[in-house]
Amino acid sequence: MKIVSVNVGLPREVVWKGITVLTAIFKDPVAGMVAIRQLNVAGDQQADITVHGGTQKAVYAYPVEHYEYWRRQLPSAVLSWGAFGENLTTEGLGEDKLCIGDLFRVGSAILQVTQPRMPCYKLELRFNRDDMIKRFLASGRSGFYLSVLEAGDVGAESRIKLLNRDPEGVTISDILRLYLGQTRDPELLLRATNIGSLPENWRTQLLLRAQNSV
Repeated sequence: MKIVSVNVGLPREVVWKGITVLTAIFKDPVAGMVAIRQLNVAGDQQADITVHGGTQKAVYAYPVEHYEYWRRQLPSAVLSWGAFGENLTTEGLGEDKLCIGDLFRVGSAILQVTQPRMPCYKLELRFNRDDMIKRFLASGRSGFYLSVLEAGDVGAESRIKLLNRDPEGVTISDILRLYLGQTRDPELLLRATNIGSLPENWRTQLLLRAQNSV
């Protein structure tokens, strides 16, 4: 497991459907070692910190393995590393195996998996497609957010080492299926809501969705 690319970007103004929007979804690869800090990657910022960033969404990672799928789905799109707004383009980590709460050493930093990515309209802005949120969710290729337990440095080709597997064993894919109503497994829901590193808003949403589906 390794880092393929480290990508950063600063907020910029973009006109979307006649409205000027401030967004930092546009990321570009950077060379050399880059510092990962408690709230972000050095050189990177979030445009709207009310919904992006924070300690539980300090770093966004996206598997390099998904790029071939999206190249088939979006043949006219330019898909360089960072195209999905990720800070880390990773190799060897998949949503169907990666669990909420898993702990990794990435370069010299220690990071913990906290949640899947729920896309907002800025993903549609990024690709200039009104169907991008629907496509993204349907694909199951969400990527994942990480919190920073120990700051450090990371660069392309940095190794990723699993330090601890969360005992509940709830994958990113499991969380997405619960959230999207694709499963109503009560035992899985119980395990999901027992994960200490799962943000409170996710636990609340999962419980509400389970109640509404009864």
